[in-house]
Amino acid sequence: MAIWVRLVVDRFSERPITKWNCGAHGVRRRRVAWNACLRRRESAMKSPADSANPSAETLRGIAILVAATAVFPLLDAGGKILINSYGVSAGEVALLRLLQQSLWMIPFMAMRGGAGMFRVSQPGLNLFRGALLGGAGILFFAALGFMPLADAVAVFMIAPMLQVLLAVPILRETIGWRRVLAIMIGFCGALIIIRPSYAVFGPLSLLPLATAFLVSLYIILSRFASRGDEPLAMMLYAGIGGSVTVAAIMIAALPLDVEILAWSWPEETAALWLILGIGAVGTIAHLLIVEAYSRAPAAALAPFSYAELVFAIFAGYVFFGDWPDGLKWIGMAVVVGAGLVVYLLERRSAKRFARMVVARTQ
Repeated sequence: MAIWVRLVVDRFSERPITKWNCGAHGVRRRRVAWNACLRRRESAMKSPADSANPSAETLRGIAILVAATAVFPLLDAGGKILINSYGVSAGEVALLRLLQQSLWMIPFMAMRGGAGMFRVSQPGLNLFRGALLGGAGILFFAALGFMPLADAVAVFMIAPMLQVLLAVPILRETIGWRRVLAIMIGFCGALIIIRPSYAVFGPLSLLPLATAFLVSLYIILSRFASRGDEPLAMMLYAGIGGSVTVAAIMIAALPLDVEILAWSWPEETAALWLILGIGAVGTIAHLLIVEAYSRAPAAALAPFSYAELVFAIFAGYVFFGDWPDGLKWIGMAVVVGAGLVVYLLERRSAKRFARMVVARTQ
Protein backbone atom coordinates (compact mmCIF):
# COMPACT_ATOMS: atom_id res chain seq x y z
CA MET A 1 0.00 0.00 0.00
CA ALA A 2 1.06 3.57 -0.48
CA ILE A 3 1.22 3.89 3.26
CA TRP A 4 4.90 3.25 2.54
CA VAL A 5 4.96 5.45 -0.57
CA ARG A 6 4.77 8.81 1.15
CA LEU A 7 7.23 8.16 3.91
CA VAL A 8 10.10 10.24 2.62
CA VAL A 9 8.70 12.91 0.32
CA ASP A 10 5.18 14.10 -0.31
CA ARG A 11 3.50 17.04 -1.94
CA PHE A 12 3.67 18.99 1.33
CA SER A 13 7.45 19.03 1.03
CA GLU A 14 7.04 21.83 -1.49
CA ARG A 15 5.18 24.05 0.96
CA PRO A 16 6.98 25.96 3.72
CA ILE A 17 5.81 25.69 7.30
CA THR A 18 3.56 28.68 7.78
CA LYS A 19 4.39 29.60 11.37
CA TRP A 20 8.04 30.42 10.63
CA ASN A 21 8.12 31.03 6.89
CA CYS A 22 5.28 33.50 6.38
CA GLY A 23 5.09 37.27 6.54
CA ALA A 24 7.38 40.17 5.75
CA HIS A 25 9.08 39.93 9.16
CA GLY A 26 9.80 36.27 8.50
CA VAL A 27 11.48 37.27 5.25
CA ARG A 28 13.85 39.61 7.06
CA ARG A 29 14.62 37.21 9.89
CA ARG A 30 15.02 34.06 7.85
CA ARG A 31 16.18 35.07 4.41
CA VAL A 32 17.93 31.76 3.90
CA ALA A 33 14.78 29.81 4.67
CA TRP A 34 12.79 31.91 2.20
CA ASN A 35 15.38 31.34 -0.51
CA ALA A 36 15.08 27.61 0.04
CA CYS A 37 11.32 27.98 -0.10
CA LEU A 38 11.56 29.79 -3.41
CA ARG A 39 13.73 27.07 -4.86
CA ARG A 40 11.14 24.49 -3.90
CA ARG A 41 8.52 26.66 -5.58
CA GLU A 42 10.24 26.79 -8.96
CA SER A 43 8.34 23.82 -10.28
CA ALA A 44 5.05 25.35 -9.22
CA MET A 45 5.86 28.57 -11.10
CA LYS A 46 6.53 26.90 -14.43
CA SER A 47 4.49 28.00 -17.39
CA PRO A 48 1.78 25.84 -18.99
CA ALA A 49 4.14 25.26 -21.88
CA ASP A 50 6.72 23.82 -19.49
CA SER A 51 4.09 21.56 -17.97
CA ALA A 52 2.98 20.39 -21.39
CA ASN A 53 6.56 19.45 -22.31
CA PRO A 54 8.05 17.77 -19.26
CA SER A 55 11.72 16.96 -19.38
CA ALA A 56 12.98 13.46 -20.05
CA GLU A 57 14.14 13.29 -16.43
CA THR A 58 10.65 14.09 -15.17
CA LEU A 59 9.19 11.41 -17.42
CA ARG A 60 11.67 8.92 -16.00
CA GLY A 61 10.62 9.93 -12.50
CA ILE A 62 6.97 9.38 -13.39
CA ALA A 63 7.75 5.98 -14.89
CA ILE A 64 9.68 4.96 -11.77
CA LEU A 65 6.84 6.10 -9.51
CA VAL A 66 4.29 4.12 -11.52
CA ALA A 67 6.58 1.09 -11.21
CA ALA A 68 6.60 1.59 -7.43
CA THR A 69 2.79 1.77 -7.33
CA ALA A 70 2.74 -1.55 -9.19
CA VAL A 71 5.06 -3.13 -6.61
CA PHE A 72 3.24 -2.05 -3.44
CA PRO A 73 0.10 -4.16 -4.07
CA LEU A 74 2.39 -7.21 -4.26
CA LEU A 75 3.52 -6.39 -0.72
CA ASP A 76 -0.10 -6.07 0.40
CA ALA A 77 -1.09 -9.29 -1.34
CA GLY A 78 1.81 -11.13 0.29
CA GLY A 79 0.74 -9.90 3.72
CA LYS A 80 -2.87 -10.92 3.09
CA ILE A 81 -1.79 -14.43 2.03
CA LEU A 82 0.39 -14.82 5.14
CA ILE A 83 -2.52 -13.81 7.37
CA ASN A 84 -5.28 -15.84 5.72
CA SER A 85 -3.38 -18.92 4.53
CA TYR A 86 -0.55 -19.38 7.03
CA GLY A 87 -1.98 -17.95 10.26
CA VAL A 88 0.58 -15.16 10.63
CA SER A 89 -0.86 -12.23 12.61
CA ALA A 90 -1.15 -8.70 11.26
CA GLY A 91 1.32 -7.53 13.89
CA GLU A 92 3.89 -10.08 12.79
CA VAL A 93 3.52 -9.14 9.13
CA ALA A 94 4.03 -5.46 9.99
CA LEU A 95 7.02 -6.28 12.22
CA LEU A 96 8.73 -8.57 9.71
CA ARG A 97 8.12 -6.11 6.90
CA LEU A 98 9.62 -3.13 8.78
CA LEU A 99 12.46 -5.10 10.35
CA GLN A 100 13.57 -6.52 7.02
CA GLN A 101 13.45 -3.09 5.42
CA SER A 102 15.81 -1.78 8.10
CA LEU A 103 18.18 -4.72 7.69
CA TRP A 104 18.22 -4.37 3.90
CA MET A 105 18.82 -0.62 4.11
CA ILE A 106 21.89 -0.70 6.39
CA PRO A 107 24.35 -2.37 3.97
CA PHE A 108 22.87 -0.51 1.01
CA MET A 109 23.41 2.87 2.70
CA ALA A 110 26.87 1.90 3.94
CA MET A 111 27.99 1.07 0.41
CA ARG A 112 26.39 4.18 -1.04
CA GLY A 113 27.69 6.87 1.28
CA GLY A 114 29.39 5.56 4.39
CA ALA A 115 28.69 6.75 7.93
CA GLY A 116 27.40 10.13 6.77
CA MET A 117 24.36 8.48 5.23
CA PHE A 118 23.08 7.48 8.67
CA ARG A 119 22.95 10.95 10.24
CA VAL A 120 19.66 12.75 10.83
CA SER A 121 19.15 16.07 12.57
CA GLN A 122 16.24 14.90 14.73
CA PRO A 123 16.57 11.18 15.50
CA GLY A 124 13.90 11.25 18.22
CA LEU A 125 11.29 12.74 15.92
CA ASN A 126 12.18 10.30 13.16
CA LEU A 127 11.83 7.36 15.54
CA PHE A 128 8.44 8.68 16.66
CA ARG A 129 7.38 8.91 13.05
CA GLY A 130 8.38 5.27 12.77
CA ALA A 131 6.15 4.47 15.74
CA LEU A 132 3.19 5.97 13.88
CA LEU A 133 4.16 3.95 10.84
CA GLY A 134 4.30 0.74 12.87
CA GLY A 135 0.83 1.32 14.27
CA ALA A 136 -0.49 2.07 10.80
CA GLY A 137 1.05 -1.15 9.50
CA ILE A 138 -0.72 -3.25 12.14
CA LEU A 139 -4.07 -1.63 11.38
CA PHE A 140 -3.74 -1.93 7.61
CA PHE A 141 -2.67 -5.57 7.59
CA ALA A 142 -5.44 -6.34 10.08
CA ALA A 143 -7.90 -4.81 7.61
CA LEU A 144 -6.44 -6.89 4.78
CA GLY A 145 -7.24 -9.99 6.80
CA PHE A 146 -10.94 -9.61 6.02
CA MET A 147 -11.34 -6.83 3.43
CA PRO A 148 -10.66 -7.08 -0.31
CA LEU A 149 -7.25 -5.65 -1.14
CA ALA A 150 -8.57 -2.98 -3.52
CA ASP A 151 -11.17 -1.83 -0.97
CA ALA A 152 -8.56 -1.29 1.74
CA VAL A 153 -6.21 0.56 -0.62
CA ALA A 154 -9.02 2.74 -1.98
CA VAL A 155 -10.18 3.79 1.50
CA PHE A 156 -6.58 4.48 2.52
CA MET A 157 -6.30 6.93 -0.36
CA ILE A 158 -8.16 9.55 1.63
CA ALA A 159 -4.84 10.09 3.45
CA PRO A 160 -3.83 13.13 1.30
CA MET A 161 -7.16 14.73 2.18
CA LEU A 162 -6.65 14.04 5.88
CA GLN A 163 -3.25 15.70 5.62
CA VAL A 164 -4.93 18.90 4.48
CA LEU A 165 -7.33 18.79 7.43
CA LEU A 166 -4.61 18.01 9.98
CA ALA A 167 -2.48 20.86 8.68
CA VAL A 168 -5.09 23.28 10.07
CA PRO A 169 -4.64 22.54 13.83
CA ILE A 170 -1.03 21.32 13.67
CA LEU A 171 0.54 23.76 11.21
CA ARG A 172 -2.05 26.54 11.59
CA GLU A 173 -2.78 26.58 7.91
CA THR A 174 -6.05 27.75 6.44
CA ILE A 175 -8.11 25.94 3.83
CA GLY A 176 -10.96 27.25 1.73
CA TRP A 177 -14.47 25.91 1.50
CA ARG A 178 -13.75 24.24 -1.85
CA ARG A 179 -11.12 21.99 -0.30
CA VAL A 180 -13.36 21.23 2.67
CA LEU A 181 -16.16 20.26 0.27
CA ALA A 182 -13.84 18.06 -1.80
CA ILE A 183 -12.60 16.32 1.36
CA MET A 184 -16.16 15.68 2.55
CA ILE A 185 -17.00 14.18 -0.84
CA GLY A 186 -13.90 12.00 -0.60
CA PHE A 187 -15.06 10.70 2.79
CA CYS A 188 -18.43 9.86 1.28
CA GLY A 189 -16.66 7.83 -1.39
CA ALA A 190 -14.72 5.96 1.31
CA LEU A 191 -17.96 5.15 3.15
CA ILE A 192 -19.46 3.76 -0.06
CA ILE A 193 -16.50 1.40 -0.38
CA ILE A 194 -16.65 0.36 3.29
CA ARG A 195 -20.41 -0.29 3.21
CA PRO A 196 -20.39 -4.07 2.47
CA SER A 197 -17.59 -4.82 4.94
CA TYR A 198 -19.24 -2.72 7.66
CA ALA A 199 -22.43 -4.74 7.33
CA VAL A 200 -20.46 -7.91 8.16
CA PHE A 201 -17.57 -6.79 10.37
CA GLY A 202 -18.89 -3.59 11.93
CA PRO A 203 -16.39 -0.97 13.19
CA LEU A 204 -13.41 -3.18 12.21
CA SER A 205 -14.03 -2.16 8.61
CA LEU A 206 -12.95 1.37 9.59
CA LEU A 207 -9.35 0.21 10.11
CA PRO A 208 -8.14 1.62 6.75
CA LEU A 209 -9.48 5.03 7.84
CA ALA A 210 -7.49 4.78 11.07
CA THR A 211 -4.45 3.79 9.01
CA ALA A 212 -4.87 6.85 6.82
CA PHE A 213 -5.08 9.05 9.93
CA LEU A 214 -1.80 7.72 11.39
CA VAL A 215 0.01 8.01 8.08
CA SER A 216 -1.27 11.57 7.67
CA LEU A 217 0.24 12.45 11.05
CA TYR A 218 3.44 10.75 9.93
CA ILE A 219 3.66 12.93 6.84
CA ILE A 220 2.81 16.13 8.70
CA LEU A 221 5.69 15.40 11.08
CA SER A 222 7.92 14.72 8.09
CA ARG A 223 7.77 18.42 7.36
CA PHE A 224 9.54 19.11 10.65
CA ALA A 225 11.92 16.16 10.42
CA SER A 226 13.26 16.53 6.86
CA ARG A 227 15.54 19.54 7.29
CA GLY A 228 18.09 18.57 4.67
CA ASP A 229 18.41 15.01 5.97
CA GLU A 230 19.16 12.12 3.65
CA PRO A 231 15.79 10.49 2.71
CA LEU A 232 17.28 7.01 3.01
CA ALA A 233 18.39 7.78 6.58
CA MET A 234 14.88 8.96 7.44
CA MET A 235 13.53 5.74 5.97
CA LEU A 236 15.94 3.68 8.08
CA TYR A 237 15.02 5.47 11.30
CA ALA A 238 11.33 5.05 10.49
CA GLY A 239 11.85 1.34 9.97
CA ILE A 240 13.71 0.99 13.27
CA GLY A 241 11.14 3.04 15.18
CA GLY A 242 8.29 1.10 13.61
CA SER A 243 9.89 -2.28 14.33
CA VAL A 244 10.50 -1.44 18.00
CA THR A 245 6.98 -0.08 18.40
CA VAL A 246 5.26 -3.09 16.83
CA ALA A 247 7.38 -5.50 18.89
CA ALA A 248 6.57 -3.59 22.09
CA ILE A 249 2.85 -3.58 21.32
CA MET A 250 2.85 -7.32 20.62
CA ILE A 251 4.76 -8.10 23.83
CA ALA A 252 2.40 -5.91 25.88
CA ALA A 253 -0.60 -7.66 24.29
CA LEU A 254 0.58 -11.19 25.20
CA PRO A 255 -1.64 -11.47 28.33
CA LEU A 256 -4.64 -10.18 26.38
CA ASP A 257 -4.52 -12.85 23.65
CA VAL A 258 -5.34 -10.41 20.83
CA GLU A 259 -5.54 -12.31 17.54
CA ILE A 260 -4.04 -9.61 15.32
CA LEU A 261 -1.07 -9.29 17.73
CA ALA A 262 -0.40 -12.99 18.33
CA TRP A 263 3.08 -14.50 18.04
CA SER A 264 3.37 -17.48 15.74
CA TRP A 265 5.85 -18.80 13.22
CA PRO A 266 4.75 -20.70 10.13
CA GLU A 267 6.44 -24.01 9.46
CA GLU A 268 5.73 -24.09 5.73
CA THR A 269 8.70 -23.30 3.50
CA ALA A 270 6.45 -21.31 1.16
CA ALA A 271 5.49 -19.00 4.03
CA LEU A 272 9.13 -18.38 4.90
CA TRP A 273 9.91 -17.45 1.31
CA LEU A 274 6.87 -15.19 1.28
CA ILE A 275 8.09 -13.44 4.43
CA LEU A 276 11.45 -12.80 2.78
CA GLY A 277 9.63 -11.67 -0.34
CA ILE A 278 7.57 -8.96 1.35
CA GLY A 279 10.72 -7.57 2.95
CA ALA A 280 12.55 -7.43 -0.36
CA VAL A 281 9.55 -6.08 -2.28
CA GLY A 282 8.89 -3.39 0.32
CA THR A 283 12.51 -2.24 0.26
CA ILE A 284 12.60 -2.17 -3.55
CA ALA A 285 9.40 -0.14 -3.66
CA HIS A 286 10.84 2.35 -1.18
CA LEU A 287 14.01 2.77 -3.19
CA LEU A 288 11.96 3.32 -6.33
CA ILE A 289 10.04 6.08 -4.55
CA VAL A 290 13.23 7.81 -3.45
CA GLU A 291 14.63 7.55 -6.97
CA ALA A 292 11.41 8.92 -8.51
CA TYR A 293 11.38 11.98 -6.26
CA SER A 294 15.05 12.61 -6.94
CA ARG A 295 14.30 12.87 -10.67
CA ALA A 296 10.99 14.75 -10.76
CA PRO A 297 9.22 17.42 -8.67
CA ALA A 298 6.57 16.23 -6.24
CA ALA A 299 3.94 18.33 -8.02
CA ALA A 300 4.48 16.35 -11.22
CA LEU A 301 4.41 12.98 -9.46
CA ALA A 302 1.50 13.38 -7.04
CA PRO A 303 -1.39 12.53 -9.43
CA PHE A 304 0.31 9.33 -10.56
CA SER A 305 0.28 7.85 -7.06
CA TYR A 306 -3.37 6.98 -7.69
CA ALA A 307 -2.19 4.40 -10.22
CA GLU A 308 -1.72 2.14 -7.21
CA LEU A 309 -5.47 1.61 -7.05
CA VAL A 310 -5.47 0.17 -10.58
CA PHE A 311 -2.71 -2.29 -9.67
CA ALA A 312 -4.44 -3.12 -6.37
CA ILE A 313 -7.64 -4.03 -8.23
CA PHE A 314 -5.63 -6.21 -10.61
CA ALA A 315 -3.71 -7.90 -7.77
CA GLY A 316 -6.92 -8.51 -5.84
CA TYR A 317 -8.46 -10.21 -8.84
CA VAL A 318 -5.38 -12.31 -9.73
CA PHE A 319 -4.54 -13.52 -6.21
CA PHE A 320 -7.94 -13.60 -4.50
CA GLY A 321 -10.60 -13.46 -7.21
CA ASP A 322 -11.99 -10.18 -5.83
CA TRP A 323 -13.67 -7.77 -8.21
CA PRO A 324 -15.38 -4.53 -7.09
CA ASP A 325 -19.13 -4.28 -7.57
CA GLY A 326 -20.86 -1.30 -9.14
CA LEU A 327 -21.15 0.80 -5.97
CA LYS A 328 -17.51 0.20 -5.08
CA TRP A 329 -16.43 1.44 -8.50
CA ILE A 330 -18.42 4.59 -7.83
CA GLY A 331 -16.84 4.98 -4.39
CA MET A 332 -13.34 4.53 -5.79
CA ALA A 333 -14.00 7.09 -8.51
CA VAL A 334 -15.29 9.55 -5.89
CA VAL A 335 -12.21 9.09 -3.66
CA VAL A 336 -9.74 9.48 -6.53
CA GLY A 337 -11.66 12.40 -8.05
CA ALA A 338 -11.88 14.22 -4.72
CA GLY A 339 -8.18 13.61 -4.10
CA LEU A 340 -7.24 15.08 -7.47
CA VAL A 341 -9.47 18.11 -6.86
CA VAL A 342 -7.77 18.72 -3.50
CA TYR A 343 -4.38 18.34 -5.20
CA LEU A 344 -5.27 20.88 -7.90
CA LEU A 345 -6.59 23.34 -5.31
CA GLU A 346 -3.43 22.89 -3.24
CA ARG A 347 -1.24 23.50 -6.27
CA ARG A 348 -3.16 26.64 -7.20
CA SER A 349 -2.75 27.89 -3.64
CA ALA A 350 0.97 27.10 -3.82
CA LYS A 351 1.39 29.15 -6.99
CA ARG A 352 -0.47 32.08 -5.44
CA PHE A 353 1.72 31.86 -2.34
CA ALA A 354 4.89 31.76 -4.46
CA ARG A 355 3.86 34.89 -6.35
CA MET A 356 3.28 36.67 -3.02
CA VAL A 357 6.74 35.66 -1.81
CA VAL A 358 8.36 36.88 -5.02
CA ALA A 359 6.53 40.20 -4.75
CA ARG A 360 7.66 40.72 -1.14
CA THR A 361 11.29 39.88 -1.80
CA GLN A 362 11.76 42.11 -4.83
